Amino acid sequence: MTIAQTPDIPSRNGGQILVEALRYNQVDTVYCVPGESYLPVLDALHDASQIRTIVTRHEGAASNMADAYGKLTGRPGIAFVTRGPGATHASNGVHTAKQDSTPMILFVGQVETTMKEREGFQDVDYRQMFGGLAKWATEIEDIERIPEVVARAFSVAMSGRPGPVVVALPEDILFNAATVADAPPVRISHAAPSQEDLDELAGLLAQAKQPLLVVGGTGWTPEASRDLASFVQAYNLPVTASFRRQDLFDNRDAHYVGQLGLGTSPQLAERVKQADLLLVLGSRLTDTPTAGYSLVTSPSPGQTLVHLHVDPAELNRVFVAHLPINSSMPAAAAALASLKPQAEPVWAKWTETAHADYLVHSTPQAPVADYKGVDMGAVVGHLNTVLPEDAIIANGAGNYTVWVHRFFRYRQPATELAPTNGAMGYGLPAAIAAKLHAPEKTVVCFAGDGCFMMYPQELATAMQFGAPVVVIVVNNGMFGTIRMHQEREYPGRVSGTALSNPDFVTFAHAFGAYAERVQETADFPAAFERALASGKPALLELCTDPAQINPQVRLASV
Repeated sequence: MTIAQTPDIPSRNGGQILVEALRYNQVDTVYCVPGESYLPVLDALHDASQIRTIVTRHEGAASNMADAYGKLTGRPGIAFVTRGPGATHASNGVHTAKQDSTPMILFVGQVETTMKEREGFQDVDYRQMFGGLAKWATEIEDIERIPEVVARAFSVAMSGRPGPVVVALPEDILFNAATVADAPPVRISHAAPSQEDLDELAGLLAQAKQPLLVVGGTGWTPEASRDLASFVQAYNLPVTASFRRQDLFDNRDAHYVGQLGLGTSPQLAERVKQADLLLVLGSRLTDTPTAGYSLVTSPSPGQTLVHLHVDPAELNRVFVAHLPINSSMPAAAAALASLKPQAEPVWAKWTETAHADYLVHSTPQAPVADYKGVDMGAVVGHLNTVLPEDAIIANGAGNYTVWVHRFFRYRQPATELAPTNGAMGYGLPAAIAAKLHAPEKTVVCFAGDGCFMMYPQELATAMQFGAPVVVIVVNNGMFGTIRMHQEREYPGRVSGTALSNPDFVTFAHAFGAYAERVQETADFPAAFERALASGKPALLELCTDPAQINPQVRLASV
């Protein structure tokens, strides 16, 4: 018997072993703020020509970029930060990835193992810190287990409901050397509907009179979106998108009826309650799309609920489904596309009317006579007309997003980057990550004046790495969302919501970016074209009417 010869494995330090594990798992980009706690990793990245290192100016921005990468690709976005303050800053993106179900891995430099639990310089227990925030939080305690732990991190981040994983890297583990074999890249298993599930679902569709399909969640592929469209076409179903998942179905399609989230139309909200069959694909149906669980009641919905989700732990978690189906979205969409109605569905008028209501709700109206400044409805309406079909729109959180979600009609998957956890500041880092990932695409970031100032320094990152995004700063001089709620609860008592802003144009110029201030609606189209033509990161400051707090509500006084 011939014994196979094992090739010699070189001795490598922990940083080299780790970076090779990333390369094995097809990582092409990492986002970081450098730290002395993981110098061996930085050194190994120096020689890893297949992996691009994007250095941000804030750890929160690095983790948000990793989240955006995960949303765009379905592969874990990778971020590296240093211990203590670096990790606490980066927790912002971990929370976003958790609530948004985004695959992501955050690597955190850690103190030497001999220094742990002494509360020395930047010492933190990351298992405890991220235990309830990440999908899995761990620390590598043996250099020989680096390939094993990294493989598991990729598997956990992508399996079931995707999410963030945090891996702490003690400094001595990275500096030490060992002879250890690499692990193969991980493969992910996917659940699929059973034939019994599909037969029951077909029966429920045959009995329905007013069905409604809700699409959301993550894990969608272009093929899955096409299969979904085929199923919807065959059954003539009305489709609504869950909060900030509007890009999963072409908003121009005659079956699209709007989004469930901030600024949901009253007609659509009423339709959710009137539906006799609610077919939910991928969405967890949290409090935002259900209007605080008022449109779909917990634990027993008023509608017959068919819930398809990739994670069995999400099924029956809040709502007891009539038919729960554990499935990945590609497998679910493919299975649904194979179904054909036995007779012409009876809800044609239901779908037609719902789409007509959406068209009215999503068409910008002229502002009131005493409106001052740039009209956001006209701005979004213009972009809806001129932007390419694959343009990517990124935003953070604030009332300004209601105009975007209401009036922009998304066409393709992976074109909406928006945090379902409502993280302010997300838009600019996400837009930069998107432009670096797909430089051929037009990328536009919307940010309120308060939202933009969370990570404005990332203009430096955009300049350094050549990401010519267009940032639209909606300036109304306040934290608009909080002011709206404040006016409702304590009318006339403004406290803590007014903002004193910098000169945004001068600020952007200081980075070398292109910038203009737009004060009249008619001036926006030409300004936007100039921003695109500049070939540089660009900022357009829109001076809007502070009284117009959202498309429907106008403050009596400011």
